Amino acid sequence: MSVVLSNIYLDKFDKELELRNLRFARYADDCIIFVKSEMSANRVMKSVTSWLERKLFLKVSATKTKVVRPTKGQFLGFTFHKNGQRWKCKPTEDRKKRLYSKIKKVLKRKHAVSRPLAKTFTKVNQIVRGWINYFKIGSIKTFLDKFGQWLCHKIRCVIIKQWKKPKTIYKNLMNLNITYKCKFSKEDIFKCANTRLGWYRRSAMNVVNFTLSPKVLGIKKGDRPGLVHPLDYYLKSL
Repeated sequence: MSVVLSNIYLDKFDKELELRNLRFARYADDCIIFVKSEMSANRVMKSVTSWLERKLFLKVSATKTKVVRPTKGQFLGFTFHKNGQRWKCKPTEDRKKRLYSKIKKVLKRKHAVSRPLAKTFTKVNQIVRGWINYFKIGSIKTFLDKFGQWLCHKIRCVIIKQWKKPKTIYKNLMNLNITYKCKFSKEDIFKCANTRLGWYRRSAMNVVNFTLSPKVLGIKKGDRPGLVHPLDYYLKSL
């Protein structure tokens, strides 16, 4: 059933729940109802299920319909936690893992290295903005801080591998060092460019971290958009 048809057909259901003075939220055919005790929850689930089947002739899924505590339940990708006296929502662990998986797919090294950075940045930005815009009503600040650090590290790794040759890496890092006044010595940059460490470990070195900082990655260059910094984008959207 489409979202529009669900909203039309289940409008009577909303009104019934309002008449019963129940606190609830519904989107399409997905609904969550809040009550104060497990006993009330079991009673409400039984009566609501019966009402849907008798009045609207709908079959309620026995596997998806259940009584759970807010911290164990989920609704449209959100779960709930208590902060002092207030309840708040946050993305489920599954939705966080999905975000990582989507970005990993885009930044898979053998594909990302052969692709122009403009396309890579555009794809990553679309995914990150979309995820934040959906989940920004929840508690995501700590998660985005950690995710942003991981994302920048992956991007640096792609950029360094695109430069490939030690001579090119040295030249580009040197230019960034001068342009953004990072104050690394020629010796530091030479060591970074010529190290035998793998691409991932090299991208974690201080020289790369500071010369390709989130601020530098966020600068638009020609047809390449600036990389969205997850935490900054979230804070500005509040």
